[in-house]
Amino acid sequence: MTEATQSEPDRGTTGQGHITGYGTPAYRAYVLNALLIIYTLSFMDRALLSVVGRPLKAEFQITDFWYGMLTGAGFAFVFATLGIPLARLSEKRSRVWIIAIALAVWSGFTAATGLSQEVTVGGFVITGFMFLLACRIGVGVGEAGANPPSSSIIADYFPAKSRSTALGYWAMGVTLGTMLANMIGGPIADAYGWRMAFFALGIPGVLIAVIFVMTIREPPRGYSEPPEARRGPALSFSAVLKELSGRPSFWMMTAGATIASFCGYAIAGFQSLYIQRTFDLTAGEASLWINAPAYAAGAVGTLLTGWLAQMIGSKSVSAIAWLPAIGLILCVPFYIWGFTSPSLWICLAGLCLGHFVKYGYLASQFTIAQGVVPPSGRATATAILIFVINILGYGFGPPFAGFLSDFFFSRAAADAGYSAMTNGMCDAAQEALKKAGEGVAKADVLAGLARPMTEAQHAFCGVANSEATQWALLTISAIYALAGICFLLCLFSIRRDMAPRPVS
Repeated sequence: MTEATQSEPDRGTTGQGHITGYGTPAYRAYVLNALLIIYTLSFMDRALLSVVGRPLKAEFQITDFWYGMLTGAGFAFVFATLGIPLARLSEKRSRVWIIAIALAVWSGFTAATGLSQEVTVGGFVITGFMFLLACRIGVGVGEAGANPPSSSIIADYFPAKSRSTALGYWAMGVTLGTMLANMIGGPIADAYGWRMAFFALGIPGVLIAVIFVMTIREPPRGYSEPPEARRGPALSFSAVLKELSGRPSFWMMTAGATIASFCGYAIAGFQSLYIQRTFDLTAGEASLWINAPAYAAGAVGTLLTGWLAQMIGSKSVSAIAWLPAIGLILCVPFYIWGFTSPSLWICLAGLCLGHFVKYGYLASQFTIAQGVVPPSGRATATAILIFVINILGYGFGPPFAGFLSDFFFSRAAADAGYSAMTNGMCDAAQEALKKAGEGVAKADVLAGLARPMTEAQHAFCGVANSEATQWALLTISAIYALAGICFLLCLFSIRRDMAPRPVS
């Protein structure tokens, strides 16, 4: 706790919180950056699984569908279910402590993922896949406690005039975390194996949790609200739902954000696999050459949309809806261009442009969720938003992409007379060949696999695995247009819904 924040007067004394915000400008910047780091860590830990997807799939011999279940449903259902009760707790208890404990829990489970292997407990065998799934559930338990209180704290530190930019800056954690997972996790996986990547990304979070709780001050709830805004004790869950029932823009935004999340998590889960399968790259090469630059572009787009919405918002409140709508519709041709190009660098350009224009909806979803309810219901409203997004978007997006990839691969395999083959076998063969290096006969490596294959079957794998993933991603990309339409429908009610409510 700094001297500046200790001497900060109460809002009740000055009545200027809606103009100045809480704390000094320097301390507000420190708090916002601390929350950005934590949000970034959460996405680093959840994105790492997709970064090391092929070597992990090769070791556990799982199909794309079960890999999608691992990256999506295994995490999302627990994460979403616990989000609402933890948000209710954060309406009444210290949000700073809740965030710190959540960070320590998910970081510990991230590190434990690197220990995944078959174990026997009391005569009961836990497979390596089930160990992985249990760790993903643990990561979901921890991360459920971070987002609602984080966005609620930001709303109390920053006045309405700068809140959109602050939330947009914080929302960069989605793309920064995914980018850093690729930049750090990919090279570590190439050099030391995929398990070491989980150790390296998980352990530092525990230390950061201690620093966070020692240096961040809990702000008074509603400190940065204008005098006419409603204040009071935490609203009940039913009261928040009643508030939201009269805010159609919240539900249209939630529908758009859920569809965008469905597509985004599906692409995030399979983008690296597609690049490795299509251009024959390692996890580290795909991460550094393609994934990291693409998500860096997404981070810039997220911040820019929040800033533009704030600049235009002084004249048009509806900018917070139509700006992301344009980006979500515009990303479709960019993704199609990237995923159909035979050139690695054109693929990179398409993905960078798609990520840049698309991710602005992240700032908008939190700004709208914060703006349609009183301060005492913000964490709960955000948790409801996150619950729907994660159950329907994160929970079903990656498994659906995996299902499509398996479907297209199985159909090609049946047509080629290889109906017993799976894409998991193909990934295992490719990883084995890369580890074998030069000087080792391909036929010998393929014959030595747990499920041997011929050179003809391996040649089929190279084409069919890439094309199956490509068709899955193209299908997913086209669905983004529906998300954009939902954000456009917010325009019918956004002005009324975002207007301050008088004190009751």
